[in-house]
Amino acid sequence: MNKKQNNKIAIKHQFPTGILVLDNKLVFKGIGLGYQGTSTGEVCFNTSLTGYQEIISDPSYAGQIINFTFPHIGNVGTNNEDLESDKVWTKGAIFNSEITSPSNYRSLKTLDEWLKKNKIVGLTGLDTRSLTNLIRDKGAPKGTISNNKQGKFNVKKLINMSIKWSGLNGLDLAKEVSTKKTYTWKGFKTWTKKDGYKKNNKKLFRIVAIDYGIKKNILRYFSDFDCEVKVVSCGINADEIIKLNPDGIFLSNGPGDPAATGKYAVKTIQKLIKMNYPIFGICLGHQILALALKAKTKKMKLGHRGANHPVKNLISKKVEITSQNHGFVVIKNNLPKNIQITHKSLFDDTIEGIRLKNKNIFSVQYHPEANPGPQDSQYLFNNFIEDVKKYAKKKRH
Repeated sequence: MNKKQNNKIAIKHQFPTGILVLDNKLVFKGIGLGYQGTSTGEVCFNTSLTGYQEIISDPSYAGQIINFTFPHIGNVGTNNEDLESDKVWTKGAIFNSEITSPSNYRSLKTLDEWLKKNKIVGLTGLDTRSLTNLIRDKGAPKGTISNNKQGKFNVKKLINMSIKWSGLNGLDLAKEVSTKKTYTWKGFKTWTKKDGYKKNNKKLFRIVAIDYGIKKNILRYFSDFDCEVKVVSCGINADEIIKLNPDGIFLSNGPGDPAATGKYAVKTIQKLIKMNYPIFGICLGHQILALALKAKTKKMKLGHRGANHPVKNLISKKVEITSQNHGFVVIKNNLPKNIQITHKSLFDDTIEGIRLKNKNIFSVQYHPEANPGPQDSQYLFNNFIEDVKKYAKKKRH
């Protein structure tokens, strides 16, 4: 590299064009990228090595600013296929190293261009290790991220924005990210290198998926099992679901406080439980199912977000490496007697899975569809479909 090129880089980085300000008044400066603007949310970290596009487009990150612990983010670009939602709800994204030119045959846009398109504020050049250690030791702070090419920031105003934001505790975000109208999933199966996203034309079973912030890869898994999936709003009542004549009910992942969403969701689920439908829940769906069964939830000091979390299956005694993204958890104390704990975290011993003892109803805290992440827990979909088959057979005779 010649001196002229070196000088251009020095000029480009002579002042910070991006900033993160926390509610404890700590300030992190860096280089802004993506959308020029300002947004406030809870600052969390994700330890995944791959799948940044799927992570950022996961609706469960609504209200959150993601700090990526892996330094090399953006090096495979972005495409139009690896989206977990049609709209990106994440409040911001933080990276350690500058984004390099993408090197992947599927890439259509750079990560910077994709962030701009989806109006996501980005920040790079931070000491992400220091920020991660802070979150680990003190818990997830509230923060405001800002990108301004002029490098002009009113730090006092940004601090006040962080302090005044309500935080995720008591916040119902499911109603914001959920579909407003019932629709039928297009039927694409999970991605393969040979066929990409192949269409499924078989409809052996009907699943009604309650959308609290559902990931597309969950819907793709149901297509793998030849299911027709009716996706419904999180605010739907049980009678409307019953009219759809389901063979099984799925409770999706999603953002926010499960207790807040549960204020309207619990009654619906309790009625569906009485109807003896097979029910399967993931993440927020797991937490709301627990609430419907009279358990309780709480906010964690340090949530689980990454693709390498060990979970023990207490029935098979096997350990699964799982993909996780949650900041709330089901409380162990005074758990109702009809709930069996099926999985636990080997990081902190928290509940990772439950089942209702006398019915085909179960849920897990982590993501067995794992996009991105390991495939150890796919068997949970098989288990649910087996329950669905039995129910459908009984219903038709």
